[in-house]
Amino acid sequence: MKLATIRRPGAAQQTFAALVQGETAHELAGFADVGAFLAAGHATRAAALEAARAPQDRGAVVPVAEADFGTLVTAPEKVFCIGLNYRNHILETGQELPAYPTVFTKFARSLTGPADPIAVPEEDHRLDWEGELAIVIGAEGRRIAEADAADHIAGYAVSNDVSMRGWQGRTTEWMQGKAWEASTPVGPFLVSADEFPDGARIRTKVNGETVQEDSTADLVFGPAALVSYLSTMVTLAPGDLILSGTPAGVALGRRNEAGRHPWLKAGDVLETSIDGLGAQRNVVV
Repeated sequence: MKLATIRRPGAAQQTFAALVQGETAHELAGFADVGAFLAAGHATRAAALEAARAPQDRGAVVPVAEADFGTLVTAPEKVFCIGLNYRNHILETGQELPAYPTVFTKFARSLTGPADPIAVPEEDHRLDWEGELAIVIGAEGRRIAEADAADHIAGYAVSNDVSMRGWQGRTTEWMQGKAWEASTPVGPFLVSADEFPDGARIRTKVNGETVQEDSTADLVFGPAALVSYLSTMVTLAPGDLILSGTPAGVALGRRNEAGRHPWLKAGDVLETSIDGLGAQRNVVV
């Protein structure tokens, strides 16, 4: 199953959840976004899916090629992020594999759509890319056993933890470089676990050049381990997001011909994709 949150044409700030079938997206009536759909009861979700599969109103069907995708979950209760979770990225930074996940948080206002512009803030020009696999929670749970974690995962999505490295480096606590407004694209699709391939490739491109490419199998702490670990601290709720970390290849670990980090700048095109989950394209402004 593939879901999306789509902005309604001509209606600023209005969105609707949709079931994506091939080249068309069918409105899930009554749900403003994927998060609201996931939070509904099983019977309500089932009825909405059945109606969407054979819509009576053709106006409720949007060609995917013409859809204006918003972030999957517009107001998640929690957005967890994991740092240093790809083996290759950890080696790139010269650190040892961690015993426990490195956890920080973002806010709902940190999120943006998969094709929305991303601004270089006037306070920090050190804008870096970090393509990531996002885990979307589908069922509430606390102290979830790793063996049961799959029952609480609605699916997966593409995300990019765009980071302001100057502010991040001000202290040993990373959050101030990670939670900037409208800096973290999520989407375009939520794809259920049964349709997401094991070891899918994740790629990030800047102006057409591949800067990150790895297998999601390179994660030190996989989705089940992260769900179990985070739910030990707090109840996970439908629509919660877990950004699972980035592979090697970030600007912080690179130098250009002038010996400088190739930070993102206005006019750059940032593309992030994961096999089976779709792709993002964000222009830096």
